[in-house]
Amino acid sequence: MAKSLHGQRHPLAVLDAQDAILNPSGDRGSFDQALTRAGLAPLRADRIDVLQMNLGKLCNQTCKHCHVDAGPDRTEVMTRDTIDACLREIDRAAIPCADLTGGAPEMNPHFRWLVEQLSDRGVKVMDRCNLTILTVGGFRDLPAFFARHGVQVVASLPYFLAKNTDAQRGHGVFGASIKAIRELNALGYGQEGSGLELDLVYNPVGAFLAPNQASFEPEYRRELADRYGLSFNKLFVITNMPINRFLEFLVRSGQYEAYMNRLIASFNPSAALGVMCRSMVSVGWDGKLYDCDFNQMLGMPVVAGHAASIHDTDLRDFRERPIATGSHCFGCTVGSGSSCGGATVPRS
Repeated sequence: MAKSLHGQRHPLAVLDAQDAILNPSGDRGSFDQALTRAGLAPLRADRIDVLQMNLGKLCNQTCKHCHVDAGPDRTEVMTRDTIDACLREIDRAAIPCADLTGGAPEMNPHFRWLVEQLSDRGVKVMDRCNLTILTVGGFRDLPAFFARHGVQVVASLPYFLAKNTDAQRGHGVFGASIKAIRELNALGYGQEGSGLELDLVYNPVGAFLAPNQASFEPEYRRELADRYGLSFNKLFVITNMPINRFLEFLVRSGQYEAYMNRLIASFNPSAALGVMCRSMVSVGWDGKLYDCDFNQMLGMPVVAGHAASIHDTDLRDFRERPIATGSHCFGCTVGSGSSCGGATVPRS
């Protein structure tokens, strides 16, 4: 029986890893078979525009849906040596964007230094922020720090109502999140013409599919403006991935097979064309390389059978690599698609 990265057993993890999931017609199917039927196999990368760096699993929150299994008790943190190796590869491969994630990436002791180094290089910096960290002692200066360095803030806000958000992320999280957005807005974030980008991330609270991003964004914008006087630039709608805590919830509640069938039934070849793994590489806190953050959490290396590390790799060799896939990849190809940047199908 397989274990999660945090040592907890997942009764269906072996089936998931082997793509042995029942599709809606009752036949065994896999993500690779879906790609083949759509004429898209094998899935390959075609460039590296983004280096996503998981700065550690340490976090001030313990969210129910977290695919990283992050929390205050985690000790995995990216070292300065590994960060230096990432910067070396950003320089060598001329990668224009660094996507900083966690856990709460801001809790890495080298976070500010890294942002300064990237900013000095002219590299775009995206910070995947849980918002509440900005209200915690020792981190309250970060909104102003972000503004000085032009950091794009990609902030999690599962819903525009406290009940829904707190149910997923913990009591009081919604109030702290609204406070943090208000501070970011005051600095110019989310304000037209400021050049400071604040994007919000929505994901479903339960075992259902997210709404269409293009149609849901206006409602989200209107609700936050009317209720709280807040503004933002874009809404990213992301599917809950059947990994770690959300997988545990699905198994525990008996919804795993139904949820996977729902994902498989909603497979969209157009969404598969734009998946994030085709234009990025993900670096784990320990320097190991993966096609995406989700593969990282499942221990699926960037090239099957090859545990590459940022310490001894030239990323230019991975620009047109084959992508490692699994049944969880159906989560990225539902409807209009789902990625770290939201929908993968361009808006019409």
